[in-house]
Amino acid sequence: MTTTNDPTAQTLERIGAKTPEAVAEKFAEVRRRFDKEATDSSDRERLQAFVLRWTGRKAGVLTQITDNWLKPATPELKRVVGQELNKLKAHVETTLEEKRKEIETASEQTVTARDKIDLSLPGIERAFGTRHLIRQTFEELQRIFTAIGFSVVEGPEIETPYYNFEALNIPEHHPARDNMDTFYIEGARSSYLLRTHTSPMQIRTMEKEKPPVRIVVPGKVYRRDNPDATHGYMFHQIEGLAVDTDITFCDFKGTVDYFAREFLGPKTKTRLRPSYFPFTEPSAEVDATCHVCGGKGCRVCKFSGWIELFGAGMVNPAVYGFVKYDPERLSGFAFGMGVDRLAMMKYGVTEVPLLFQNDVRFLQQFP
Repeated sequence: MTTTNDPTAQTLERIGAKTPEAVAEKFAEVRRRFDKEATDSSDRERLQAFVLRWTGRKAGVLTQITDNWLKPATPELKRVVGQELNKLKAHVETTLEEKRKEIETASEQTVTARDKIDLSLPGIERAFGTRHLIRQTFEELQRIFTAIGFSVVEGPEIETPYYNFEALNIPEHHPARDNMDTFYIEGARSSYLLRTHTSPMQIRTMEKEKPPVRIVVPGKVYRRDNPDATHGYMFHQIEGLAVDTDITFCDFKGTVDYFAREFLGPKTKTRLRPSYFPFTEPSAEVDATCHVCGGKGCRVCKFSGWIELFGAGMVNPAVYGFVKYDPERLSGFAFGMGVDRLAMMKYGVTEVPLLFQNDVRFLQQFP
């Protein structure tokens, strides 16, 4: 007969069980041993090893009892051994099933506790998007001008040559109208184009409204420029127009000074340099003292102390003829600002492409 170090695997003859009472006691010992081991099987891995140890077909304890206790038993004791073995098997099966349920329940409770939301804890902080630097600059410019009575209007990005050029006193053969500078929708000099400035809204507004007119026009514009560090084929402008019966060049200069101080700081000074634009007369380039060095001279202003802001001037009387305004009675001024350039100037951005690459590392610097 096979023998092992496990008492439950030894034969009844070797352990001296010769009576029904002795057999029942030996099975009671095995049962107590099983119950103790069941208590120690507290997780899935231990339970799996425990089940294999007691119910394995080749070397399980129940199999060894059958082979070493039941089969060699005398005819007088075989019936008692069989009854006690059936009781033990029933107990083992019941206990193992309860143990499985207990471990599964504990596992589910662990998962539930792990996944449970504690409403008393602070929530997960998530990153919020911010307004784009161009949008922030647009809003600041609009705030500055609406504070002194200007209204904000918008217009189509696809325009006709009439509104984009002709009505702004830009003649047919002006270089700006060439298809080397302008995006025409259907070939050169077609009936539609992508607007090259927001100035067409000057004409559209004056056609619809009687003086006084005070508007700013934010929007995208398009020109045939090769993209590089300082240029792009699409950029942003904000156009301004003021027309009334008594507007003078002094009003124009005062508006320019007010804008420069509001946008670049209260100590900013301005100067006007003569220039030429078909739709203004006289025309001027507006410069401001360098916001970095305060006019002392630095690398940003190329040691001149001044930075160019935008072009502007008094509205050319020829423009009034296209909108049936009386140039003898009315006067006004207009200006056009590059929003991208103003944003780069104020916030120290060195390259135009940075504004349009959607790099979160860049955008997060301007909350």
